[in-house]
Amino acid sequence: MTETSPQAVPWRRIVGRYLDALSLERGLSPHTIDAYRRDLEQIGVHLEKRKGDLLAADQAAIASHLRALREKGLSPRSITRALVSIRGFFAHLVEIGDRPDNPAENLSAPKLWRKLPRVLSEAQVEDLLRAPDLSTPLGIRDKAMLETLYATGLRVSELVTLSLPQLRLEVGFLVAYGKGNKERVVPVGESAEQWILRYLGEVRQELARGRHDTVFINRFGDPLSRQGFWKILRGYGLRIGIRALSPHILRHSFATHLLEHGADLRAVQMMLGHADISTTQIYTHIHQERLRSLYDEFHPRS
Repeated sequence: MTETSPQAVPWRRIVGRYLDALSLERGLSPHTIDAYRRDLEQIGVHLEKRKGDLLAADQAAIASHLRALREKGLSPRSITRALVSIRGFFAHLVEIGDRPDNPAENLSAPKLWRKLPRVLSEAQVEDLLRAPDLSTPLGIRDKAMLETLYATGLRVSELVTLSLPQLRLEVGFLVAYGKGNKERVVPVGESAEQWILRYLGEVRQELARGRHDTVFINRFGDPLSRQGFWKILRGYGLRIGIRALSPHILRHSFATHLLEHGADLRAVQMMLGHADISTTQIYTHIHQERLRSLYDEFHPRS
């Protein structure tokens, strides 16, 4: 049985005719024609591997290809060029009557894509929470801070300025003061509550000696600074193999994990202290991207 030559594949034959037309009718340079060819062959092969056909591609199939280019590390400029090539090809098919629609017409260029923030997996969070040395006073303090940050999604400024009167642990929450000094009530999980109480009873009282009411303090008994907490967090991150770990990554993880476990978007908005729900909606995009990645990795027909 002889193999089918590449030129006998319908989509390749029609792409070839389209490129010939571009060269003859529009006088495009050989360099530009080669770029169009690479872009169209790339999506054609991508769809073939997924039992699809370039000539019958819909918007979802083209968007999947653009995501694949993004995951490979192509620059927004290169992906935009690929989208222009694909859009032009389908416009040609519409013009000659081979298709009724252009499925690439309404797809966004990468410059409109919003960069999704980094998020830890739940396993990575567990590794981080286990990192402090609980045989030392500062290890107990660090454990309480990490548990609090992940349990509440506080901003780092809200964490380090947290005062004793803001704690309402007897009823399971704390009061946070966010941007514009806006007050909000945030639930504190059982694990974080236990570690805060242990820290207050075993560590803070000895270090602070009643000089102020800031909850989290440094080794000298003074309020911990933002820079001090960043340094502590980065150190634990490196210890468990996570580079450039920041407080905001834990905040992002808090919100994303809540949504993954079924939390309401409005409730997450309130806990994060976002004035506009559109700011919170970025976490639904993270959730969707993570689901899509899992599907592509594990589904036998992806």
